[in-house]
Amino acid sequence: MKPNFSERPLRIGTRGSPLALAQVRLAIHRLKEARPGLAEPETLVIKTTGDRVQDRPLAEIGGKGLFAKEIETALLEGAIDCAVHSLKDIETRLPAGLVIAAVLTRADPRDALLAPGARSLADLRLGARVATGSIRRAAQLRALRPDLEVAPLRGNVETRIAKIRGGAAAATLLAMAGLARLGAMVPEAVPLDPDLFLPAPGQGLIALQCRESDEAVRGLLAAAADPGAMAAMAAERALLAGLDGSCRTPIGGLAECDAAGDLRLRALLARHDGTLVLRNERRGRAADAAALGADAAAELRARAPADLLAH
Repeated sequence: MKPNFSERPLRIGTRGSPLALAQVRLAIHRLKEARPGLAEPETLVIKTTGDRVQDRPLAEIGGKGLFAKEIETALLEGAIDCAVHSLKDIETRLPAGLVIAAVLTRADPRDALLAPGARSLADLRLGARVATGSIRRAAQLRALRPDLEVAPLRGNVETRIAKIRGGAAAATLLAMAGLARLGAMVPEAVPLDPDLFLPAPGQGLIALQCRESDEAVRGLLAAAADPGAMAAMAAERALLAGLDGSCRTPIGGLAECDAAGDLRLRALLARHDGTLVLRNERRGRAADAAALGADAAAELRARAPADLLAH
């Protein structure tokens, strides 16, 4: 018998960070809009390896999937009905039996510079220390400003803001979407033009994941999906899959749909030290999003020296 979620609560798994919980609230609001009469969902906080280990770069401990692995295990074991993730935290290849049933309307996908006293990357003093835990951000920083000292930084959004305001480094980079969803008052944060500084594939997208075989939950989640965001996800994840991207590969990607159903995809592949940055762009119909992403990846792969995609 299919579960009736007007009678029993949908069990949602999530990380416990303030941003993750804010994203769950947004997801619940959208689900209730799509399905009036939905019982108040139950939120289950699951501690992930990525949350527990804060003293080492992600690339050293296994990658971005460490923010999702334990949640996905709970999903496969039936402890939860669905999961809410930041899309960029989910591995390109999903565990067998799981699907992304929906993504919500995208928030601002841009990166933002947080640098007290500076309003652009050009304003940073010569040799300034910029802290980030993202190899994509670090590679683009080094390409644009080779003089900068790029240092590691881990922690949730509030922790990173506090460290920069406390003088741990001259600057860091944050996602505009995270700041907006937290309602964080960060007037010194300056958004960066994606033509200059390309965000991560999936940035700004909230993913709703469930078991492939669970038709009732898949249907419920799909009712909350945003079509333009779904097309963007298809293009950006096809780009990642085509490049075999991991947390050790600096990759940027942003797909945007217009009202006419046309899609523009900007893509980037870089060397860690910023000495080589490859870019390309694809335009086409949103219906062809995955093919556009795969094509952009194939061109970048063909242009890349062997070391750029070595794991």
